[in-house]
Amino acid sequence: MKRFCVAVLVGIMITSFSASHSAAEEKPTASASMGAFSKYIWRGYELSNDSVVIQPSLTVGYSGFTMNLWGNLDTDFDDRDPATPDKKEWNETDLTLEYARKFGPARVGVGYIYYALDGVDDSEELYLSTGLDVFLSPTLTVYREISHAPQWYVKLAIGHSFELGKEGMSLDLAASVSYNHSDDDAFTKENSTEKYRCFHDGNLSAGLKIPVGKYLVVNPVLAYSFPLSDTAKDHIGATSYSGDSDFLYGGVNVSLSF
Repeated sequence: MKRFCVAVLVGIMITSFSASHSAAEEKPTASASMGAFSKYIWRGYELSNDSVVIQPSLTVGYSGFTMNLWGNLDTDFDDRDPATPDKKEWNETDLTLEYARKFGPARVGVGYIYYALDGVDDSEELYLSTGLDVFLSPTLTVYREISHAPQWYVKLAIGHSFELGKEGMSLDLAASVSYNHSDDDAFTKENSTEKYRCFHDGNLSAGLKIPVGKYLVVNPVLAYSFPLSDTAKDHIGATSYSGDSDFLYGGVNVSLSF
């Protein structure tokens, strides 16, 4: 099944690439960023404990195709073993491949993510995303885990940027909600034999986009993550370092694009 899904994705990309050659030639793009945050929160889960995380990212794109390499460095990684000291650790590297096109105000993208993780099995996902270039920019993305823990993760996001006085400076507000539908027998509701299927996490964020010169942008961000159901609250709390299920966190990201 996994090989079939990957083959379908590659076929879509090859077909789209062939079609793109008939369009006007575009220039390749590239960007790099470095972020420092008070917590690593992913889909509502707390993946760090009382430590700053450093998250570099590198993205290249051409004619609708995008490749991104992203990593996470925990500056004081807690391995939950009191017998060993906490230390700095690079514990995740993600590779994302995507092809996206616009059809009028609509945007459609298809992609693949490989999560290289330290200490646990690596993970793979396929995803399909569709959005509209209208007020609030609503975007619906459906992720399918195709590796060891099959499940669907569906995320609906909205956002809006408010231009501020300085040219290129803006206040960026965003919100998202999600639903998790697990097919994995090992991934069950807390204190139950039922598979974990419920509204999962919500996220609110506010950030400032501050251009510095022509190519550099500084982006301080504050975010709040919270469960969307009692089942999610119990599950997230049981898996988090702190025992909490909602998290206020923030940091700053510096990006260079050309």
